[in-house]
Amino acid sequence: MAQTQNTLEKGQGNVLIPMAILTLLFFILGFVTWLNGPLIPFFEIACDLTGSQAYFVTFAFYIAYFVMAIPSSWIIEKTGYKNGISLGLTVIAIGAFMFYPAAETRTFLLFLIALFIMGTGLAILQTAANPYVVVIGPRESAAARISVLGIANKLAGFIAPLVLTTLVLSNMKQYTKEKIDLLDAAAKSATLDTLALQLQTPYIYMGIVILILAILAKFSPLPEIDLDEDGHVADLSIYKQIKSASKYPQLVLGAITLMLYVAAEVIAGDTIGTFGKQLGVYGENGDFYLNLTSFTMTAMLIGYIVGITLIPKYLSQVTALKISGILGVVLVILIVSLSPGIIIQLPLLPDLPLIIILVALFGLANALCWPAIWPLALQNLGGHTKIGGAILIMAIIGGAIFPLLYGLLAESINLANGTEHILTTEKSGNQIAYLMLLPAYLMIIFFAHKGHKITSWSRA
Repeated sequence: MAQTQNTLEKGQGNVLIPMAILTLLFFILGFVTWLNGPLIPFFEIACDLTGSQAYFVTFAFYIAYFVMAIPSSWIIEKTGYKNGISLGLTVIAIGAFMFYPAAETRTFLLFLIALFIMGTGLAILQTAANPYVVVIGPRESAAARISVLGIANKLAGFIAPLVLTTLVLSNMKQYTKEKIDLLDAAAKSATLDTLALQLQTPYIYMGIVILILAILAKFSPLPEIDLDEDGHVADLSIYKQIKSASKYPQLVLGAITLMLYVAAEVIAGDTIGTFGKQLGVYGENGDFYLNLTSFTMTAMLIGYIVGITLIPKYLSQVTALKISGILGVVLVILIVSLSPGIIIQLPLLPDLPLIIILVALFGLANALCWPAIWPLALQNLGGHTKIGGAILIMAIIGGAIFPLLYGLLAESINLANGTEHILTTEKSGNQIAYLMLLPAYLMIIFFAHKGHKITSWSRA
């Protein structure tokens, strides 16, 4: 196994097939992940939720990464990386099938369980797939390879909301809050039942496709790898492995940075639809706000293309991370400062508030963070690379906690100011709550400037 890893790192001819397989896997990962954006305002209507309650969609999905990261590491220790990928896909398919009974009963808790199961599968898949990206080529170009996978991930994130909206949710004009509130209890329940049932068919088809890919992955030519060749730690308990790995400041600081980055990425992608809906960005069919996640993904795609073009030949991954943090800070300040009444006219699109476009541009600031943080956090970990990867997967908990906090903060400000549903130039809690991203981007700047260089706590 160690010989296989060395061959992968030195022989570029062996990179193409693993990269092709990984690109497909990350497309699936992105498609499943970025369906959450349109699901948030959808469930707010279908399950009759408050704005903050709807953000439990992201909580249930991303908390699985935290809960299952260490067990995923143990599973992969037993099954191997290749079988771990197949197992992760299978679990994702099971979660997709769970949408059928959840929609049948229109039970939000069942939807959350289904999302947790899908998140569990993605945790296993990421824990198995991410280390491949680092070891199949030179580490100094790892950010560029991750950027390629990021393009697949965010391309899927661009497509997913459009597919869900076009094929399933194109009739949202019939299900506005104003129209539903006019119905009596029986008619309202029947209408919302009909709306929820629209999720059954696409998730069943998605589950079948992912299950087929799980079988193909098991018999794929993806080679097995061994990350313990520089020092074995697998005989230690999980607790001792974590304690042993925590002696590396670059890993600990990297995990904190990754947690805050994921919070920024998920908030940017999954709150823009709700914010757009609040500002009246409906479009002709009344469903345009559900597509706004695709705007954020488009910005991320542009960022990844820039990363592939410039890293490492013209721009180091460290410099790219610094630029990302600085751009994020600028965007936060602009978003919370500008009036929502400033409208931009774009060809072929409804008129959009400028701040919606700025929220989408968070995608540009976020694009190169994940591919830069991972190799910097895992550098020189030797035999702790495997548990280090699991710790970084745990950091995805940022996507569970911070969007929920965003929803609670926005809702509390809206209720206090009476701006829950605005079409005016007055700032709402949804706009002001983006201020919580400022510490995230400041931490990204710190990690890029100094944090990743700290190799001993005594030198911190």
